[in-house]
Amino acid sequence: MRCPFCQSDDTKVLDTRLIDDGSQVRRRRECTSCGERYSTRETVDLNLPRLIKSDESRELFSEEKLRSGLLKALEKRPVKTSQIETSIARISRKLMTQAEREVPSAKIGEWVMEELKALDEV
Repeated sequence: MRCPFCQSDDTKVLDTRLIDDGSQVRRRRECTSCGERYSTRETVDLNLPRLIKSDESRELFSEEKLRSGLLKALEKRPVKTSQIETSIARISRKLMTQAEREVPSAKIGEWVMEELKALDEV
């Protein structure tokens, strides 16, 4: 892993932990050139199903779009970012377990609403 501070390729791992129900690995690293410390996260890169939009167009599932929407929906609510990340992980896992290669975006919307209700009873 290249150091984000000095771009050196010589770094060492100080600590490794599982996070988000074991779906991610967090590594604490130190650059042996400049001595700076930083954290990285590793996730499995999976081929998720495509989403069928209401106009019948297809697009790839984007965790970033999901994260952005959840953050916007909960920006003035007392919900921790870690709770939102856990919800995103749950939704992604549900999507991965789908047998179909294409899933209606309305189905993702239903899962998001379930997560929002669980996060904040308003």
